[in-house]
Order: sequence, then structure tokens, then C-alpha cells
Amino acid sequence: MHTVKRAIIMAAGFGSRMQPVTLTTPKPLVKVNGVRMIDTVIEGLHHNGIQEIYVVAGYLKEQFYELETQYPGVTVIENPYYDTCNNISSLYMARRHLDDVIILDGDQMIYNDVVLRPEFERSGYNCVWTDSETDEWLLTLEDGIVTSCSRTGGASGWQLYSISRWTKEDGEKLRSHLELEFESKKNRQIYWDDVALFCHPEDYQLGIMEMNKGDIIEIDDIKELAEIDPTYHSYVKGGNA
Repeated sequence: MHTVKRAIIMAAGFGSRMQPVTLTTPKPLVKVNGVRMIDTVIEGLHHNGIQEIYVVAGYLKEQFYELETQYPGVTVIENPYYDTCNNISSLYMARRHLDDVIILDGDQMIYNDVVLRPEFERSGYNCVWTDSETDEWLLTLEDGIVTSCSRTGGASGWQLYSISRWTKEDGEKLRSHLELEFESKKNRQIYWDDVALFCHPEDYQLGIMEMNKGDIIEIDDIKELAEIDPTYHSYVKGGNA
């Protein structure tokens, strides 16, 4: 078994689908029923003994620095490429911290922090089994190893969530591959997840960590936010209050 020693929280994006709320507040700092999304992530990590945490910020980055004083062990890393590149740029900026790491998005609500437990057998993603049709990324497994990933979704597969763990060995590979794609190939409009799942799948034997639907909630847009927190209903109806 391996143990997570540090965390990287991806928090640099615009959150454009959650406008107008995100015009003044970066998405991970948006409150859902009174609690900021990123607080559930950091506190969940702390509950699991993970104290070394790097938050990669870009859009409205200055608002994230209060986390360094609020939470021990949090360090903000600025991503100067956030407005011209996809999120491969964020992990590229944090690539020095990829050994025995958990990587996760800051714009999600953690309702069961057991999903952030530090012990893991092999590198891979938290997943939920789905029988029904989904347009989210879907993994296929054989003997516990990821054999393929569908970007367009499907049914009867393991839906990928934005929580993943990486061993020291795989983290070193990931760092090398990030540098290759970002620096040499100038492949800067891809998701960082593409690096292992699509660009260099032959170099990894990824697994999954099973969890249940509802353990975490990924909020994609303003409509989904309003469904979870009624105080945002006026935004959906076209108001600005």
C-alpha cells in the first residue's frame, strides 16, 4: 500500500458557467449553503492527515492567499498561463510536488471525506459505477486495471471523478510527461488528465478507488448551484440579487 503525503488542489479556472457569481468570486471560493467549496476539500484532507497542500490559483488569484493563514500547511502556487492554456498548465506549475500525491479540484463539495483517505494500492481515480447513460468520462477496467477511457461517456462503466492519487514512481513519470507535452510539444490546450489517459497510457497501469454517488458533488454551472442552494435561484431566473 502507498500513502498520500501531499495534495494539489486545482483552482485556477474562470468558472465561466457559474457567472455572474464568479465575476467577483473564483468558483472554488463560492459558498454553497454557507460553506465555500474549497473549505470542504481542505478540511477533508486535514481530517485524513494530509497537511501539505498546494492550491494552484489563476483567476482572481489574490483571493486565495487568505487560505495560507486560515489553514496550516496550505501554499498557493500561481499559474500565469491560466487564461491562455487548459488545466495542464496548472499541474505543470505544481509538477515539483507529484510524489505520493492526491490531485483534486477545488470546485467540488466533499460530503464524505472517506473518499480522500490517504492509503491506496495503485495510482488512479476515484470512480462511481454507473449503469445509466452519462456524458462524463467513463473508464473500462480489466482485472482492476484501466484499459480505456471514453471522453464522450456511455453506460455500464466507471465514471471518473476529479480525485486521483499518484505513487512516487508514477508521479515522476507524470512530471516528465507534463514537461514533454507542455514544453516540448506545446500541447497546452488539453486537460492534465489526458497526459496519462490518452497521451502516454502505455506507461501507466492505473486503477480506481470506488466511491458512492453523493460522496462528493461536482457543481458545473449556475443552474446546478441553484438546485443545491436556493439562495442562488434569482440568478437562474435572470435576476442579479
